[in-house]
Amino acid sequence: MKFYSKRVRLMSITVVGLVWGLFVGSPMAEGQQSGATTLRILHVMSYHLPWEWNVDQLKGFKHGLNYPNVRFEVFQMDTKRNSSESWKQKTGEQARALIESWKPDLVYTNDDNAQAFVAKQYVNGSIPFVFSGVNASPDKYGFTGSSNVSGVLEQEHFVPTVNLLRKMVPSVKKIAVILDDGPTWPGVVSRMRAQIHQLEGITLHRIEKVKTYAEFKTVMAELQDTVDAVAMLGVFTFKNDQGVNVDFTEVLKWTAENSKLPDFSFWGSRVPHGTLCAVTVSGYAQGLAAGQIARGILVDGRSPASFLMEPTLKGKPVVSLARAKKLGINIDTDILLSAQVIETFEWKK
Repeated sequence: MKFYSKRVRLMSITVVGLVWGLFVGSPMAEGQQSGATTLRILHVMSYHLPWEWNVDQLKGFKHGLNYPNVRFEVFQMDTKRNSSESWKQKTGEQARALIESWKPDLVYTNDDNAQAFVAKQYVNGSIPFVFSGVNASPDKYGFTGSSNVSGVLEQEHFVPTVNLLRKMVPSVKKIAVILDDGPTWPGVVSRMRAQIHQLEGITLHRIEKVKTYAEFKTVMAELQDTVDAVAMLGVFTFKNDQGVNVDFTEVLKWTAENSKLPDFSFWGSRVPHGTLCAVTVSGYAQGLAAGQIARGILVDGRSPASFLMEPTLKGKPVVSLARAKKLGINIDTDILLSAQVIETFEWKK
C-alpha cells in the first residue's frame, strides 16, 4: 500500500506535467512570473489520464480559474479500469492522506467516485471543494447546504440524443438500456424516466444491469428482435472469465460488429469506437464552470455556498458515419453539416 501510494503520486505529477505541455498559450501555462500568491490545488479524478473526459475537464478548469500561479497535484483513482469496492476504498484513503499531508488551498474532484470516497468525508470542513462531472444528486454526498462544497452537475442530453437518433431511424420506438454496476447510472436512468414523456411514442422497454462480458453478449443477442435501439450507458465493468474488467473499446467494437440495432450514448468517447450517435456532454464546459467557481472562492473571496450546483447546458451532436453505413442507414445532409462526423472506426485507423 505504501509503495502504491508513492507510485501513484509520482505518476500523477509526471502525467499532469505532460498534459500541461498540451495547453500552450493557456493563462495558467503563461503564469509564474506575476508575483501573485501561489495557490495549491489538488485534483482528484475518479478515472485516469489520458482519458479524454478527464483531460477536457482539467483543461477547462485551468481556463476557468485563470490565475497565474498555481501548483497542481493530480491524484488518479483509476476506477474505470479497476472498479472493485476494495480498490475504490484504497484509493480514496490514499487521496485523503494526500489532502492531509499536502494541505491544498482547494480540492477539485471529478465524477462520482471521487465524491463518494473523498469529498464526502470533508463536508463542512475548512478546505473548499469544487466538483464537476457528478451525475448523482448532491444530496447523496451531503453537499446540499454545505458550507465548503460547490460544483457542476453532469446531466446527459437524453431528449436531444433520441431526437437525433430518430432523424436517422424514424421507426425507433422501443429502447433498451444497458448498465454496468457503476454508481453513475441510477441517476442517469432516473432522469431518462422523468423525461421520457417528452418523446412521443418512445418507451424504455428494457433496462438491463449486466455484470459479465458473457452476460452482455447474451443480453444483446436477446435484444436484437425485441427492441428498436439500445442506449449504451454502462460499458466499463463487465468482467471476463478471469474477473477483470473488459476494456470499453472492446465492448463497443464487439457491439458494432455483432449488433444490427442502432445505439446511442451521451459521451463523445463512445462514437469513435462504434456507437452510432450521441449529443454529448462537454467535458471542457464542465471543467470551465468548475474553474470559474474555484476562482470565485480563491480569488474573489466568495463562499462555496453562494454558488448554485447546476448542470452545464452545452451539447454537441456526434455521429458515426462508419456505423451508419454498416447498419444501412442513410444520414441526411443537414445532420452531417451540423454534427461532428466520425468517418471510420477507431480500430481501423
